Amino acid sequence: MSISKNIEKYINELPESVKLVAISKTKPNEDLMEAYNAGQRIFGENKIQEMTDKWEELPKDIQWHMVGHTQRNKVKYMAPYVNLIHAVDSLKLLKEINKRARQNERTIDCLLQIKIAEEDSKFGLDSEEANEILKSEAYSKMEHVNIIGLMGMATFTDDEEQVKSEFNYLKSVFDKFKEQYPELKELSMGMSGDYQVAVACGTTMVRIGSSIFGARNYN
Repeated sequence: MSISKNIEKYINELPESVKLVAISKTKPNEDLMEAYNAGQRIFGENKIQEMTDKWEELPKDIQWHMVGHTQRNKVKYMAPYVNLIHAVDSLKLLKEINKRARQNERTIDCLLQIKIAEEDSKFGLDSEEANEILKSEAYSKMEHVNIIGLMGMATFTDDEEQVKSEFNYLKSVFDKFKEQYPELKELSMGMSGDYQVAVACGTTMVRIGSSIFGARNYN
C-alpha cells in the first residue's frame, strides 16, 4: 500500500478528536512529501539534526514534533521552529526550552513524559514528579513554554491487557491533572502496534511511523 493510501486510511479511521503524528524519522523528503500531498501536516522526528534539515527543505506549514529523548545541548537547533516537544522529563530541560524559545521570540508547547512501561530503558517522570513541575514556582515564571499535556510509551509486549492497563493509568493521571491544570488538553499515547488500544483508552494523539512509511532503514 502506498504512503498516501496509508495516510488516507488513518485519517478515515481515527476519530476527529485524535491527531495523527506521522513519525518520519530516517525517511527521505520524498516520502514526507507524499504524506504531505495526502493531507498530512504533523510530522514527528527523534533526531534534532535530521528534523532541522527537513524543516529547512520542506513546506513551512508543516508542524514538527520532537518525539525522542531530548538532550539539553541540542534544544537550540530546533527552538526556531519546533511546534511540540513530546518527551520533557525534567525541569532542567524545560528551563532550557524556555531560554531558547525566548531567544527566538517564540512560545513552545511541551508534553511531560510519564513513565508507564516496565522496561528500564524508557525515560519519564512519575506522576508525583510531573505534578511537582506543574506546580513549581520555576515553571510559573516561564513565559516561553506551555505544558499542554502528557505523553507515555507502553511496554513493548504482545500482552494487550498490560498495554491497556498502562494506557488507562496514564489517562487517569491526565484526568486528575486536568482538574487542577485545565490548560492540559493533549494526551500522546499509542504507536503503530498499539494505537487502537490507545484510542479506546482516550488518547488525543497517536504516533504512527512504520505503518505509514514502511520499515525503517537505520544504515
